[in-house]
Amino acid sequence: MYKMYIDKMPEEKSKDEKEKKVEELKEDLEKEKIKELEKNIVENHSKKIVRAEITEEMEKAYIDYAMSVIVARALPSVEDGLKPVQRRILFAMHEMGLQPNKPTRKSARIVGDVLGKFHPHGDLAVYDALVRLAQDFSLRYPLITGQGNFGSIDGDPPAAMRYSEAKLAPISTELLEDIEKETVGFLPNFDNTMKEPLILPAKLPNLLINGATGIAVGMATNIPPHNITEVCDAITSYINKPEISVEQLTEIVTGPDFPTGGSISGNIKQIYSTGNGRITIRGKTTTEEERGRQKIIITEIPYMVNKSDFITQIAKLAQEKRLPDVSDIRDESAKGRIRIVIELRRGADSKFSLNRLYKFTRLQDNFDVNLLALVSGKPQVLNLKQVIENYVKYRKTVITKRIKFELKKAEERLEVVLGLLKAVKNLDEVIKTIKTASNHSEATQNLMKKFELTTRQVNAILDMRLASLTALEQKKLNEEEKQLEENIKLFKRILGDEKEVLAIIKKDLSDLKRKYGDDRKTHVLARELQEISEVELVQKKEVVVTITEKGYAKRMDLKTYKEQKRGGKGVIGSDLSTGDFVKQLIVCSTHDYLLFFTEKGKVYWLKAYQVPETERYAKGKALINLLNIKDEKIQSVLPVREFKDFVIMATEKGITKKMSLSLLSKPRASGVRVINLPPEGDVVVEVNPVREKQEVLLVTKKGQAIRFNSNELRPMGRASYGVTGIKPEKDDKVVSVEVLPLEKDKTTMLTITEKGYGKRSEIEDYRLTGRAGKGVINLKVNEKVGDVIATISVKEQDSAIATTAKGMVIRTPVKDIRVMGRATQGVRIVKLHPEDKVVDLVKIEEAE
Repeated sequence: MYKMYIDKMPEEKSKDEKEKKVEELKEDLEKEKIKELEKNIVENHSKKIVRAEITEEMEKAYIDYAMSVIVARALPSVEDGLKPVQRRILFAMHEMGLQPNKPTRKSARIVGDVLGKFHPHGDLAVYDALVRLAQDFSLRYPLITGQGNFGSIDGDPPAAMRYSEAKLAPISTELLEDIEKETVGFLPNFDNTMKEPLILPAKLPNLLINGATGIAVGMATNIPPHNITEVCDAITSYINKPEISVEQLTEIVTGPDFPTGGSISGNIKQIYSTGNGRITIRGKTTTEEERGRQKIIITEIPYMVNKSDFITQIAKLAQEKRLPDVSDIRDESAKGRIRIVIELRRGADSKFSLNRLYKFTRLQDNFDVNLLALVSGKPQVLNLKQVIENYVKYRKTVITKRIKFELKKAEERLEVVLGLLKAVKNLDEVIKTIKTASNHSEATQNLMKKFELTTRQVNAILDMRLASLTALEQKKLNEEEKQLEENIKLFKRILGDEKEVLAIIKKDLSDLKRKYGDDRKTHVLARELQEISEVELVQKKEVVVTITEKGYAKRMDLKTYKEQKRGGKGVIGSDLSTGDFVKQLIVCSTHDYLLFFTEKGKVYWLKAYQVPETERYAKGKALINLLNIKDEKIQSVLPVREFKDFVIMATEKGITKKMSLSLLSKPRASGVRVINLPPEGDVVVEVNPVREKQEVLLVTKKGQAIRFNSNELRPMGRASYGVTGIKPEKDDKVVSVEVLPLEKDKTTMLTITEKGYGKRSEIEDYRLTGRAGKGVINLKVNEKVGDVIATISVKEQDSAIATTAKGMVIRTPVKDIRVMGRATQGVRIVKLHPEDKVVDLVKIEEAE
């Protein structure tokens, strides 16, 4: 074409010009072809584009995915209680002939068959499912018998699939029985080369006895296992009385029965009525004692708790002092049994340590029940009765299909037997007819025509062996005819009466009970377990809490302090750093609140047992690590058992304030202000509880005291300042606020000075006056006895504990200190070391 174009060009054009023109023409034609091609592509492609709203497409795609997960992966069917992967594993093993009476086969072979034939997913997913079906601590009734390492309750992984072996457990045959009798539907596998069952015949009520756990998209199932005896009895009761209520069924199915045992509580009736709820599981424990020490022995742990992690958790909590009484922990478990030994410190009460284990570890765990299963392929939350109803409904269908199959087979066999009997009676003619026929087809036609036989009967006659012509074989055929006729009548009777079908279901359930029934492993508690309260975690006992000048606190048993005679040197109360001393010593119960009042007029809260318990020589723990305090000094600590009545407080300048304890009943981590101190400077000295009509004694360091009725102080709010209680001299200040008992008989005032001197005085020696006075002499202060430290009201049977700056503590009976007049200087109570001084005085009330 291009040559023709060149020939038509004028002759004056040179050859190069002509060739250049041709090249330009070629380029133009190529461009035209490309444009035409692009146009065709766009036109053809536009015909395949489907225009759609992206939101709708995303929703449809996600719903399709969700339903795939729900139906084909995560949720069990109510009929056989299995997920698709579990069903495929059991069916593949059945097809491989891995019956309970046959040898085991390599797990890798089983997994390979499942993957290649039915389950096109990961091999580990299939093997994990197979392993769980064989674990006796995961399933109440394992469906697979494993040989080799199939994991442990400690969380140890199973051996690789090339090492372990497996076969069907005897109970699995109850799920697969009659599968070859057209009892269930089959569908093509993923590559359409084989067929797999939609569901298994499931004589076994597997959903309830083994439970199920699965997380789908937007929903999850968590069905606990149950005891097979109770479940079979409940189903039988439903068959006998279809109108039976859920409440009546719960009297038979008393609760879940976990393979790991333990005890359970919860509103089980409500759970079985609604299909969801929470069950509390506790491990089984016993207590032993050896050489004066108690041991907690754990023999059962809650379901699905990893034993190794559980022991590690206990050890960690013991190290963190959240289980302070635990001294040692050992795992003495052997194959098939659990034994965890927790040794306690000497003198510890196992009751409170056990409550702490329930509170802080998985020795007490929760199981959130959600009875969600696929009913005819649709997810549905079921109650106990609905699960049983669906099981019975499905079993009726399976048995009906089985009976129809057996009826069909019996009728076909009867047809054959009748034909054989007819042939035996006319044996000579039958043989003659066969011999005279030219071929098999002619023989068949002649026999059918001459003896009125069916095709099936003729084929059976032609296939008959000579041995069957004996008299014995003829007798067997006659007996078989009678038996077949009886069976056919029975099958027709069953198909015509639903009660007969239900009777078969009840017989099957009775057989299951006889073969596999066992006792419950999990004990159902009559009472519902409540949240463990604070009181149950801590033993109630009298303790001594010490607070030092530098802000260290510790707790010790009151028995640590033994009584000594007056003038004793005392025992070391703590090993304090230089310049520190015990400022306050409090006797209280471990269940009491401790209210920490600062010198700046704020209060903080702490339970007495939260103060660390230490040895006598230990320094204790800094309060700044226990309380949320900054740049504040703890001035007074008040033990409170109940937030009723009032508290009275005083400052160094003699200001007093009364307020209701109820205003302090709501703890705050940041503390609250209880008195509004003046800007010129004043500090809170002491805070004490007070009731109506009780009298108050304010004492100064220079030996002055004033006694007045607390009713003179009206209750004030937290933000108020207070009123004048005593007017001390410029060089004097208030050191003690004592609230006197209502019954003053046998009560005296015990005063102690910084140099260890003290005395007792009668209360009536301090005349009752109004507040805001200068007071009267309490003790004659001089250089020998030193300033007054504290004054407390005591009785003859009480004891007094004096604490020194060097950490020495002495407990003295009050009766050893004689009663003197107000103006005396007293006698030596504590024999001090050089450069030591008394810093606090506390009484211990004893029963008369």
